[in-house]
Order: sequence, then C-alpha cells, then structure tokens
Amino acid sequence: MKNIKIGVIGLGYVGLPLARLFATKYSVVGFDINIKRIIELQTGNDVTLEVDQDVLSAVLKTSNNSELGLYCSSNLDDIKDCNYYIITVPTPIDKNNRPDLTPLYKSSETVGKVLKKGDIVIYESTVYPGVTEDECVPVLEKISGLIYNKEFYAGYSPERINPGDKLHTVDKILKVTAGSTLEIGKKVNALYASVITAGTHLAPTIKVAEAAKVIENSQRDINIAFVNELAKIFNLMDIDTHAVLEAAGTKWNFLPFKPGLVGGHCIGVDPYYLAQKAQEVGYHPEIILAGRRVNDSMGQYVAMEVIKLMVQKDIKIKGAHILVLGITFKENCPDVRNTKVVDVIKQLQGFGTEVTIYDPWANPDEVKHEYNLETVQKLPESTFDAVILTVAHIQFLQENISTLLNLNSVLYDVKSVLNDHNCNRL
Repeated sequence: MKNIKIGVIGLGYVGLPLARLFATKYSVVGFDINIKRIIELQTGNDVTLEVDQDVLSAVLKTSNNSELGLYCSSNLDDIKDCNYYIITVPTPIDKNNRPDLTPLYKSSETVGKVLKKGDIVIYESTVYPGVTEDECVPVLEKISGLIYNKEFYAGYSPERINPGDKLHTVDKILKVTAGSTLEIGKKVNALYASVITAGTHLAPTIKVAEAAKVIENSQRDINIAFVNELAKIFNLMDIDTHAVLEAAGTKWNFLPFKPGLVGGHCIGVDPYYLAQKAQEVGYHPEIILAGRRVNDSMGQYVAMEVIKLMVQKDIKIKGAHILVLGITFKENCPDVRNTKVVDVIKQLQGFGTEVTIYDPWANPDEVKHEYNLETVQKLPESTFDAVILTVAHIQFLQENISTLLNLNSVLYDVKSVLNDHNCNRL
C-alpha cells in the first residue's frame, strides 16, 4: 500500500467525507470544477455540513506534495500524478425520469486526460449494472488512448453516505468493493479496508456491486410506497395509520417503515436507473415503477389533504397564507436535491395560495437557483391559515408552533413528530 496517491473527483456530499478519510493515511487531491467550493474547502469550510471544520482542517495541506493529507484543487495538473482515481459525482435523472449520465461522462473525460499506465479508476456513483464498464470505461479509453485491463483498470465501490447522519459516517458503514480483474478487486478492497473500520465486502464483479447498490434503495423505495398507500387507504377509513403501524410493529419481523415524502439523491432516483436497464433488456418492471408512482404522488396528496381540511373549516383558499416548515429532502441536513416538498408547494400555489417557506438549514440562494422559490431562515412572526411540517428539523421540534396558528388554522404534520392534539397527520 506504499506510494499511493489518490485523486477524488467531485467534492460533494460523497466525495469530501471520503477524501477526508483517505487523507488520514494517504496523500489525497480533492478535485472539483466548482472553484467557489474549492476556495471554501481550502479554509476548512464545508457548506454541506458533512465534515466539521476542525476535522477537515486537521487533514488539509497547502501544497500538492506526497505527504499524507488533503489538497483541494480545481486545477487538472494537480491530479496527474495520482495512481488511484475515485469518481464521486452525482447521477441524477432528467425531467422524464431517465438516467442522466452526463456528470459521469464529463468526469471520465477529465480523468482520461491524466490517466497513465497502471492507474486504477474507481467509481462510487450509483448506476445501473453495466455503466462502469459499458459507458465510462470507453470514455477513459478514448481520451487516454490506453487499453482497458491491460494498461489501466477499473473498480467500483458504491457510496453509502447518509447525509446529515453523524453516527453512521463513511468509515462506520461496511463498504462493497469490486475490481475489473480478480487482482484489481483485491487491490481496491485493500485500499478501502485500510480506512473503513466497519469492514468491506469484495463482490465478484463490478456489475454485481453495481446491482447490489441500486437494489438497496429500490427495496427501501418499495417499502415506503407500501406504507404510503396504506396511509391513503386508512385515511379514507378514518384510521390512524401510525397507530396501525405501531401495533403491527410489535411482531418481531414487521419492517418499521413510515409514510412520507420520498426525495433526495438516492431513494427517489435509483429505482429509475434499475427500471431503465430492465426495459433495455426487455423486461417491464412493474413493482419498481408502481412504487415510484405512489411515492411521486405524495406531494400532491399532502397538498390536497391540506386544501380539503381548509375547505372543511371554511377557510378561503385563494389568497390563503400557508407556512411550509422545511424544504430540504430530509431533517437536519441542508441538501435540497430532488426534494419532494417542492411538489407540495407547487400544488398549493396552483390554488392561488400565498406560501411562505421557512427552513433554517436550506441555503436560500440554492433553493432559488434550483426551484425558483423564496425561503426564509427565521421563523415568521405572523399567523397563517395553514401550517405544514414537511421536514422534522430539530428546530421545528423546539419551536412553539401554536404561535403560528389562529383559532381556525389547519396544522398538518407530514412527519408525525408534533404533539399538538389538533394536528392532522399523514
């Protein structure tokens, strides 16, 4: 494991924690095309809040040398002497829910420009089986002029980062690894095993590792879709869904999933990657896509439930003032990627309501750029016709929500975390 220098391509929610961890044992260059991001990281500031400033500062170095530590750069020349390249870019979907591999293609082109004989390129991005070798490797070959599995090699180790989770950090989550040959698989596994205290699992092929990752989140998506459908059914029957789940949960093998909005960069996206590949090979995936349809409908469902409750209270809908608590895709995390709270907001605005969005975690500029929505980071002092808690940020649990309500207001709790007896729950 001597003379290893690692280039981590993409310093977001996945790349930065991984680069920081490897930098405790190796010389690491963190590369990102976002110059603003690099400048912030060079001062020890991580706006994603995944790596604390003191932890990041402890491994940062000011020059690109062979000593252990992390050097952050947007200069391609700074990664040309690396021998391991780990690509951690996003894998989103487009407006038609089709996989968008553009970030993977672009990052592969970047690495291809500096790739040398004997180098190993490892992908962490969630993909459908075959992307690494069928889509990315040809780009590396074309740009570098090198021959795959003769002059350079590939690996795959799917990310298992859980944004906002300070307990299950990257080193404490078991890592699946794979290589383009048996020997390379062992090298990739050894590299990760040297820093992952939770251990590693060496898969027999890259495609097996890719498939294992994509079904992790697809399985969770389907289970959440089931309880979301239950919530719709039990609501029509005037039965408390959470009371039902609590009772059913007394059986030892009942799976403890809860209804809610399913967004983010994994669960709400990855099933479409698997579905796309399944259709390419001639199979129409019914359960996977059914789960996606149910979960993608929940934003509209929540909005319509709130509107119905307002009508029942004779609240005029057009011009009504509604407060939405939270716009990030999960609690205690600034990540707004693929947040389904936006679906709730857009539906409410479609009825002519005035929606105020309060989220102390979300960056207002990022929300404006991504969704063209205005947010505030301080609790409004006025009252509202309806208040909807969509994200269970710790601040919301500490606030006196009743001060936001008038005598006839609707209070709707998507996450079922409020104790107010007048609260309506999903």
